[in-house]
Amino acid sequence: MKLPLFRRSARQNTISTLYGTIVAQARLPCFYREYAVPDTVDGRFELLVMHLALVLSRLEEEPEVRNLGQSLFDHFCNDMDHNLREMGVGDLAVPKQMQRMGEAYYGRAQAYRKALGAAGEEPLVEAIMRNIYDGAAAGRAAAARLAAYMREAVRDLEGQSASAFLAGKVLLPNPSVTVLVEDKARLSED
Repeated sequence: MKLPLFRRSARQNTISTLYGTIVAQARLPCFYREYAVPDTVDGRFELLVMHLALVLSRLEEEPEVRNLGQSLFDHFCNDMDHNLREMGVGDLAVPKQMQRMGEAYYGRAQAYRKALGAAGEEPLVEAIMRNIYDGAAAGRAAAARLAAYMREAVRDLEGQSASAFLAGKVLLPNPSVTVLVEDKARLSED
């Protein structure tokens, strides 16, 4: 006898797998070492939001996986709620913090989408500087490299099929090998 209440649906497994891949990518140590993203709660949140925004933007492009995107965002919200409670945020403060996180996600997703669609690299570098590096001038070179990584991730995501996403597969680039265009030109000269 199967108990349906205790059986996870295939869709829940797909969402968990996709979300787990996004979280694992955002936690790669090279982002904190090589890209100088602050290894703090806020820094980790920013990288998670950045990766989630890239994947959700891709899922919005195809009607076949659009609902998957909504489920993935809902999973993110549930995870953030759980993390806040694990960190000791009180029950009365959680809704306000969740609202702040939701606004942060939507603001950043919109800023990244607009910057990715703009001509040149400067709008994306500026959005990254503002959101991930808190405007610190020292983060400009790292922000330029992160912009190159984001563009590479967008290209990789565009090349993935809806059926891959539905199977719980999302491939993101290796950030350790992302090189700026200027650096590629210099390397080819050597």
